[in-house]
Amino acid sequence: MAEWGTRGDALYDGGFLPMFVGGRWIPALSGAVIEARNPANGRLLATVPRADGADIDQAVAAARRAFEGPWSRWTPFERQALLLRIAERFEAEWESLCLSDTLDMGMPITRTLANSRRVLGMLRFYAGQAVALHGATIPNSFPGEILSQTVKEPIGVVGAIIPWNAPIAGSVWKIAPALATGCTVVLKPSEEASLTVLMIARLMAEAGLPDGVLNIVTGTGAEAGAALAAHPGVDKIVFTGSTATGQAIARAATGNLKHVSLELGGKSPVIVCRDADLDKAVPVAAMSVFANSGQICIAGSRLFVAREIHDEFLTRLAAFAGALKIGDGVLPETELGPIISNRQAERVEHFLGVGRDEGARLVTGGARLQGEGYHGGNFIAPTVFGDVTDEMTIARQEIFGPVISALPFDDLEEVVRRANDTPYGLAAGIFTNHLGTAHKLARRIKAGTVWVNMYHAIDPAVPFGGVRMSGYGREGGIEHMQEYLDTKAIWINTD
Repeated sequence: MAEWGTRGDALYDGGFLPMFVGGRWIPALSGAVIEARNPANGRLLATVPRADGADIDQAVAAARRAFEGPWSRWTPFERQALLLRIAERFEAEWESLCLSDTLDMGMPITRTLANSRRVLGMLRFYAGQAVALHGATIPNSFPGEILSQTVKEPIGVVGAIIPWNAPIAGSVWKIAPALATGCTVVLKPSEEASLTVLMIARLMAEAGLPDGVLNIVTGTGAEAGAALAAHPGVDKIVFTGSTATGQAIARAATGNLKHVSLELGGKSPVIVCRDADLDKAVPVAAMSVFANSGQICIAGSRLFVAREIHDEFLTRLAAFAGALKIGDGVLPETELGPIISNRQAERVEHFLGVGRDEGARLVTGGARLQGEGYHGGNFIAPTVFGDVTDEMTIARQEIFGPVISALPFDDLEEVVRRANDTPYGLAAGIFTNHLGTAHKLARRIKAGTVWVNMYHAIDPAVPFGGVRMSGYGREGGIEHMQEYLDTKAIWINTD
């Protein structure tokens, strides 16, 4: 405990941290700043620039110069070597990166440290993809001796906007494929969690990233984010965040018809069939929501449980939730950290009140934590509601907090209909020991990802993304690379 706390005090001392544009560390042109505070105790960690449209102009211009300059002549081998060097720098500084995330947005240090396989794997996966991009020679039916082929070309300047809930992984998921394909990037992190992203820029620069290829602009969504989404010099915008903001970004992108990829919100169903292994299903279903204190887009917050096992399942679920250790993320025993901000904690509290008012039965949790260990922090107890109906607000809206709504069901036809009765379609979970049931449900649930007898599995080689109001486009897999590439057709008359 003392070791991590001491290191945290040394990492951030309340001073000013500039943003990274064109290979230089600079303040906002206006001089305005944003405070970064530890959500576990309210301590000031640092201040960062509060950029606006003028700063975005500067960053986009730097990215355009880099894209059209020497970076455009880097070979796939050179881009691969750069990404591998970046992976080495990340590995060498992994503990500092993780501690930064824990201090800035509250994720327990044990969870951030355990994410190394995924993040380092992403960097190395995209490094491999950098030398595997190719077009095709296509037979055509045009008269004469005509050769037709395609080539893949980088889209250009990519504007990336990420949320607060996973700065390390979120940044790499946006930056690495862009570098692998030869694009340049202007990335705006959430104003709630910018510090780790600035550290990432430093590590990438130390690995040999050319000036202007990556630019980090800190600021609010309304000022810097909106300007980036609408900027005519941006060729593609990639965004992870709320559905409402994603819709605004899609509208803003029409100005120059830029490419858009959106990974948005969800209200993901978890279906526990009567033959499920409860010893496995209870902790996994619980942590499908409680992990990162519910601040995850794929949270399995609608828990459908077969009526025959419903009561036993809720009893076990409540016991599991009640045993979770809640506290400051720097403590190694902490399993659930704080909510990112007081504003978000108040939003979660609002939903807790609405759930009770609409008739849901509070099984466990349901309150903000006060007292010793929680002073100045934004802590919400892991919460389970029973007697929830499909029409209740807590079963319809994304809460982004540690709240589970449990709903009984009687047969598979019914649960498929109810699980799909949502505007979202990001993820789903199924628990059953029957192979036929697993296949039937997995095929019929409308979601970009379906997990069976597990949850939260994400791998660099496997595509991830949503359908319907959960967005479009994919991150991960070879599909991700295509999101950053244009296809050019070339015809050659060989007569």
